[in-house]
Amino acid sequence: MRLVIIGAGFAGMYAALSAARLRDIQGASPEQLEIALVAPEPTLVVRPRLYESKPETLTAPLQDVLKAIDVVYVQGSAGTIDTKSRAIELVTAEGAKQTLSYDRLVVATGSRLFRPNVPGIAEHAFSVDKLDDAIALERHLHDLADRPARNGRDTVVVAGGGFTGIETATEMPARLRAVLGKNAKTRVVIVDRNSTIAHDMGADSRPVIEDALRKLGVETRLGTGVASLDKSGVTLSSGEHIEAETVIWAAGMRAAPLTAQIPAERDNLGRLLVDRDLRVPGVAGVFATGDAAKAACDDVGNHALMSCQHATRMGAFAGNNAAAELLGVATRPYHQKAYATCLDLGEAGAIFTRGWDRKLELVGDEAKRTKQQINTVWIYPPRAERAAALASADPEHVGEV
Repeated sequence: MRLVIIGAGFAGMYAALSAARLRDIQGASPEQLEIALVAPEPTLVVRPRLYESKPETLTAPLQDVLKAIDVVYVQGSAGTIDTKSRAIELVTAEGAKQTLSYDRLVVATGSRLFRPNVPGIAEHAFSVDKLDDAIALERHLHDLADRPARNGRDTVVVAGGGFTGIETATEMPARLRAVLGKNAKTRVVIVDRNSTIAHDMGADSRPVIEDALRKLGVETRLGTGVASLDKSGVTLSSGEHIEAETVIWAAGMRAAPLTAQIPAERDNLGRLLVDRDLRVPGVAGVFATGDAAKAACDDVGNHALMSCQHATRMGAFAGNNAAAELLGVATRPYHQKAYATCLDLGEAGAIFTRGWDRKLELVGDEAKRTKQQINTVWIYPPRAERAAALASADPEHVGEV
């Protein structure tokens, strides 16, 4: 029997760990149940940190962890999925094709930044969506030092006032000073179509965020969007033009395109609708997890968000349940009633909230220490030691806050 997991992000990594854990508990051998993880590289990109400097350092190797738990790494990208014949066609780095059959499949392909049809976005906008994108932005920022201090050289416009946009914008003043000098007159502007900044963070957090933006000198343009981009900067739907040599797009996410190959219902973000065991209804043998799935967290209407926190726990349940079906044991319904948010605010600290109503618990330096702990310890893979790695993947405890 073979369980195949597509994706080496947080959801895919924990699906592999959890499936291997259940296989170990049930006393099955790797020959009896092969667990294979498919990804272009055996590497976890620490995506929640890509707004930081030195993004090339924000990865973690998975090969040793996978070997320790007897998970087979298959290098390649999933090109097509045939759910009737239960087979995946892979494309290797050299462009060759190979077919991999499965008895159970876990789709953990993550999400991508949504780039709307805005004139100039492809040519002139940077992002922190993928590792290559973040590295390109880092190089661009360092190149600014060699340019004349005019025409918006010292200005950054961030399109999007959600989590990613705020974390990126509040990090920018320090990143710009590191490149241009501590006395540089930098300017950072957040543009968002909502009438308030941090629209999803709630009334308790918003004043803290607004105060942090003022302290950092970050401007906002609310109730308006980016109408077009060119080499001189951005033109807003309000008609205002902002000269800027750096525009960062951070507005909206969609599930990775591979989910469209699964013949099942999807939401407006492209996520596959799944049941409480994270199965894709009507498609035998297929589970979806992380940003590729829309899943209920509880019985009162809350659904998993496109976040690392939800992806890790969803991954653990999906891997466990896919393996459980093959091993003939009971599955565990996914649930995630606890939810916390820790939002980085650059040199102004951070905020930590708990619950779906986002009750504010920590602010400033104390919240910043929690954010640093999350970013540098909690979200990294377990050490490559079999017992510890398997123990880390109990679905009932992964992602607890």
